[in-house]
Amino acid sequence: MNLWDYIRMGGPIMYLLLFFNIMGIAIIIYKFITIHHVKKSLLPISSLFEGERGNLKELDEQLALEYVQKQNDHRYAFLESGLDALKIIATISPLLGLLGTVLGVLTTFQDVSVVGLGDPREFAEGISLALITTVGGLVVAIPHQIAHHYFTGVVDKFYDKMDLDGLNFIKELKVRAS
Repeated sequence: MNLWDYIRMGGPIMYLLLFFNIMGIAIIIYKFITIHHVKKSLLPISSLFEGERGNLKELDEQLALEYVQKQNDHRYAFLESGLDALKIIATISPLLGLLGTVLGVLTTFQDVSVVGLGDPREFAEGISLALITTVGGLVVAIPHQIAHHYFTGVVDKFYDKMDLDGLNFIKELKVRAS
């Protein structure tokens, strides 16, 4: 049996899991590209004031602090985009798999109640088909859970670096002002 046979046997829930998997893989690829791009282009906050270097003494510390925070929040939101979708996919995929299993087992027991348990192989086959959705849900959830944790860690490190950079910039302002 090939993958498509398993997907067809799993029914509508397997098609939904396949859709979530494709969507999640697209997000993962997007995040890898985004993070690679940001690593190359992440400039210190002070570089945003390059033209103002000579006037840093005159720059209001509170306004600079608000500007730094706004820039960091904007950068963080950009880096964080898509992570919630990965978390949702990782969370609901096993639940969808379990739902498919319960529906499959329910259908199998309904069939047994109508035709009886003349051949236990048919009952076992029905149960094994029901379990396909559980496997599908876990196969989708596990890599998305790993990706979510990985990207969250990377984004948190970026945010810490941006925060430290902002604090260093404010310290530089204080030194220049005095």
